[in-house]
Amino acid sequence: MLSLCVLFVLFSASASFRPDVTIDSHELFDRCLDGENHKRKPGPEDALHGHCSPWVNRSCCTEDTAQLIHHGVLYNFDWDHCKNVKNMSDECRKHFNWDHCFFECSPNVGPWLVKIPDMKTRNESYFEVPLCANECDSWFEACKNDYTCTDNWLKNFEWKKVGRNKKRTNVCPAESTCKTFKEIYQTADNFCERVWDHSWKYTSNDQPCMKMWFDGPENPNDDVARWKIQVMYDDDTTSPNNSQVQLLGQYCKTNF
Repeated sequence: MLSLCVLFVLFSASASFRPDVTIDSHELFDRCLDGENHKRKPGPEDALHGHCSPWVNRSCCTEDTAQLIHHGVLYNFDWDHCKNVKNMSDECRKHFNWDHCFFECSPNVGPWLVKIPDMKTRNESYFEVPLCANECDSWFEACKNDYTCTDNWLKNFEWKKVGRNKKRTNVCPAESTCKTFKEIYQTADNFCERVWDHSWKYTSNDQPCMKMWFDGPENPNDDVARWKIQVMYDDDTTSPNNSQVQLLGQYCKTNF
């Protein structure tokens, strides 16, 4: 994980940095996804339940949304879609809750947002957000012996009205078979990148990458968003300029 930070040390020995980043990045940095359960702007919450608690100081979700995630009823998504074989384990569900809290609560996805047509619950989603390899590896390890019936949960499920209340929920595609995550995805990187249709990108720990769970008042993903914003706005992205190296230095000091 130290390779990029070693480059920072070598470069900074001869570089003269600008005092700060001069681009106007506020709109991308302080941005919530455009969805029915997202706030218009990130801000503090008095409390966020359980798995969403890391975002309490600057959040795009409310406590009501966090409660719905905790109870597994947001969007009426059936995590136990292979209940005829086995319900999802608590450990696997915990990681999916972290993932869901990130989606609803994170204020750091502005640089990766893309418009999506014809969805009732949101007008945007994020694409290829860099997820730290160790986060993805732990997620896959927790779920590898659980069961699912399709690799792409965003596109491949059928949505039907089921049960007494006739609410629409996801069901396995016709003629699909429930198999273990290990059988369907084979590897952690394949799992993280395919399960939500490339919302995540498996990223080496020695590069700026997102964490789904963190402790303490500081959000380590802030520096990752700043890094991406600077890369987007720099004229020359083939080599690190002063502002990029300055942001990398901040990332290294925060995380190592």
